[in-house]
Amino acid sequence: MPNIKSAWKNLRKSEKRRLRNKSVKSGTKTYIKKFLTYLNNGKVEEAQAFLSEVYKRVDMAATKGVFHKNKAARFKSRLTRRLNQALHASSQTAS
Repeated sequence: MPNIKSAWKNLRKSEKRRLRNKSVKSGTKTYIKKFLTYLNNGKVEEAQAFLSEVYKRVDMAATKGVFHKNKAARFKSRLTRRLNQALHASSQTAS
């Protein structure tokens, strides 16, 4: 445990930040899982509409410093690639 007064304050601050980061990270991952569920169930149109919400969550997490900006970009790139693959597969089966 800290012995210095400023160290106690830093401990309190880091705990608040940890809880906020945990909440934002959990919410973002929930949105990503929901998007992937849409894709896995074949609801490509719903997934396409929901992708902008996922982008918003990921960008907000990166802005708050929860995720690094490159990690956010990597998330967005991978999700977009999954959506494009699903769109391509659905257009192949429709033809």
